This record gives sequence, C-alpha cells and structure tokens, in this order.
Amino acid sequence: MNPELTLMAVHAHPDDEVLGTGGVFARYAEEGVRTVLVTCTNGEQGDGPGGVKPGESGHDLAEVSRLRLEELRESVTHLAIDHVELLGYPDSGMAGWEANADARVFANVPLEESAGRLAELMERYRPQVVVTYDENGNYGHPDHIQAHRIAVAAAERTGIPRKFYYSAVPRSFLTEMMDHLRGTGVDMGEFEVPEDFGTPDEEITTVVEVSAYFERKIKALKAHASQADTGFTLGLPDEVQRRMLGRETFLRRFSTVPAPDLEDDLFVGLR
Repeated sequence: MNPELTLMAVHAHPDDEVLGTGGVFARYAEEGVRTVLVTCTNGEQGDGPGGVKPGESGHDLAEVSRLRLEELRESVTHLAIDHVELLGYPDSGMAGWEANADARVFANVPLEESAGRLAELMERYRPQVVVTYDENGNYGHPDHIQAHRIAVAAAERTGIPRKFYYSAVPRSFLTEMMDHLRGTGVDMGEFEVPEDFGTPDEEITTVVEVSAYFERKIKALKAHASQADTGFTLGLPDEVQRRMLGRETFLRRFSTVPAPDLEDDLFVGLR
C-alpha cells in the first residue's frame, strides 16, 4: 500500500461523517490509507441537552457547540480517522431558519475565504480522493450546499484531487427501505419518498461494501447521542440498520485516472 494515499471528506456538521462516509473512513484507515475529516461548522443549530431545539428556552449555542465537538471527538475514534480539521464556522441552521440571516454563519461566509482555507488543507494533506455532497447538499441544507461549493472550488483551485465524489443514496434504495420498514411494522405515517430525493440509480458510479464496519458506524452514531436524527436511525430494527449502513454509494464527479463506469473502491486507478 502506498503510504501517501489519502482520503479527505468535507462535511458540514459534527455527525455528518458517519452515515455516508463512516464505513469508507474505517475501511480505508484499516487498509493503511491516511484519512482526513474536515468539519465546516460546530453544529450550534443542533439539539441541545434534553432535546432543546434552536429558538426554544434553554438552547445555548455555545453549550451545543461544546457538546457536539465532544461527541465528534468520540465518533472519530470509532472510525479511526487520522486527522480532524475544524473550520469552526457558526452553523447556518436549516433553510428558512432565523440563523440564515446572520452574516457570520457558514453559508454566508464569502466563498473566497472559506474555499481558501480548505485549499490550504488540500495543499497540506494532498488527498488523491475527496468526498463531499452534491449541488443540493444531498437534501437542501444551506451548510451542506456551502460545503459542496467550497470543496469544488478548493479542488479546482489546487488541482490536487485525482478523484472527486459526491456521497449519494440511490432513489431505488430509499423506496426499498421505506417499503421494508413498513413491512416490518415501523410506523412511517403518511411519509413518502419525494420524487426528487436521492440520486437516480443510473448516476451512481461507486458502491463500496462496508458491512464489516457496521459495529463501528453504530458506535460512532451513538457518540452523537444529542441529535434526534441519530436517535431515529438507532431506533430502527437491527436488520434494517444493517441494510442501511452496510454499503456506501457515491457519484464520481471527476477522475483524472482511468476508472470503470461502476466501481467498488474509491481508490481504483490510484493503487
């Protein structure tokens, strides 16, 4: 194994590292690849102790930041991530939230400034593979969209990544999981998967098997105990969790090395 092989994932908040990239972090670390997590915000707009929501009495931004970064430190130990880089921008909150108007939040920071900081990290670590979100941030969160923007800008500015990926969930898998959940008796109410949610199956380029790292991903999720969305996943039946977390899928935005249309390894062409 080339000791210089490096994977960098650019995520918006503490806990984002687990679901879509926790398995590849653990797998490639075990294979001897250097792993780097860049977390752009401190997650202040997440749930506070006791599930207190932003805007509710008792929600303390500084305390939430402290708690979420503490949870992140535990999570990365389970995923064996070598390096964690915190950009430290304030969380922008979901689209439409009051926090969106604050000039200091990540989504409002000038791209030249935030992309410049990420470019410096790419220069330092020189990752051959970079992973982030698609143009819509996978589901429209302002911070995810901004993470996409700065990752693309930094990659283009430096020319360092040899392969660049968007984390993605195939639409067919979402529909399959919803049907499976209902079939196992999980009450999903009237929820249906929106037609524009997820990535069209034909656009998926990379499916990485990470079922061997399921337990590590679960431990990393449990580390982020303060967040309600983590609790939902952990509350699902074990069989469903294993189906959800056993593989990670990606859309390859570009590759400067030969790569097949469908691959099972982010480092194809680089080993």
